[in-house]
Amino acid sequence: MNRKIGTIVILILIGIFVYSGFRYFAFRSKNAVSEAAFIKSDRLANLTFKVGGNVTNMFKKENEEVKKGELLATIDPTDLKVMKKKLIYTIKSLEKSLEATILKKSRLKESLSLKTSIAGSDIKAIDMKLQSLKYRIDATKTKLRKLDKDVGRYEQMWKRRLISASDFETIQTKRSILLDEVKGMQKEYRSLEASRKGLLDAYRLSRITEKKIKELEKSIVAKKEELKSYKEAVLDIENRIGYTRLYAPFNGVIAKKYIEAPRVVKSGSMIYALLDPSSLYCEVLLSEKKMHGVKPGNRVTVTVDAAKDRKIEGRVESIAPTSASTFSLVPRDIASGEFTKLDQRFKIRISMSDTKDLRVGMSAHVAIERR
Repeated sequence: MNRKIGTIVILILIGIFVYSGFRYFAFRSKNAVSEAAFIKSDRLANLTFKVGGNVTNMFKKENEEVKKGELLATIDPTDLKVMKKKLIYTIKSLEKSLEATILKKSRLKESLSLKTSIAGSDIKAIDMKLQSLKYRIDATKTKLRKLDKDVGRYEQMWKRRLISASDFETIQTKRSILLDEVKGMQKEYRSLEASRKGLLDAYRLSRITEKKIKELEKSIVAKKEELKSYKEAVLDIENRIGYTRLYAPFNGVIAKKYIEAPRVVKSGSMIYALLDPSSLYCEVLLSEKKMHGVKPGNRVTVTVDAAKDRKIEGRVESIAPTSASTFSLVPRDIASGEFTKLDQRFKIRISMSDTKDLRVGMSAHVAIERR
């Protein structure tokens, strides 16, 4: 009797084992199963300051929730504000210098325009007077030469007693008057030439003034460029002052706090790690031997070690086009002809319907339904 019961028990156990084995292999044939799965996040950011300095305040603790735009930490901006103040003072001084240079150029230009105009018109007027006077001198000299001949002729006639002494004196007086007239016109001509030379010197000085104006114009351009660079430097410092305040880029939870205040840090040093819990997904490293029938859109069942009784529904979102080893730092060298076939793994991204209580880095078990 006991032997019969023992036989029945053994048969039942064998049946259970066979049924379980059948279910196991049937499940594995219909689903791609992997234990190499982990919970990850699209939005896990290491927050840093864009400037270096003394971190004076750290407002958040690890595991604390934050809102987008919330202030997380600050750097002492005193040194940057002092630099900005000095630059603003320099800009004001340069602006005053620029205004003075522009005013000086304007006055020189007005003065030059007036002097050049006057000098030009005066030179033209003197040139006309000189030309007219030259004609008069030439005409008077011609008369004088004719009168010299008449004086010589009258003198001969007077010596012969053909004319009276008074007639001879009259012709001599006319010659003296004409000679004085020529000398007077020549003196006036020389005076006009001297005036013309003075006006030409003034005109040449105006050319020098033009050079000064051009130099002032170059100085104005240089000062404007310098002013522009200083203003850009002020904007840069204002940006850097803004960078002394670290804000949350999105809603999330402080995953890690790297430093404690006060602490001097360099630009780019990590301050916080911020995680967005709503952006979790499951990443699977699936063997190429299990890839058949796995396509985007396939249903997935995800279980995590932290809650094995909980089954999370998911979908295959994407499949990596290359194996995980493709971008390894030390790629396989098969140039020698020696080759050992290795099982390659491909990253598969799985979106999940429920990410409550899941944590980045958790291990997971996935069953991907094959098509």
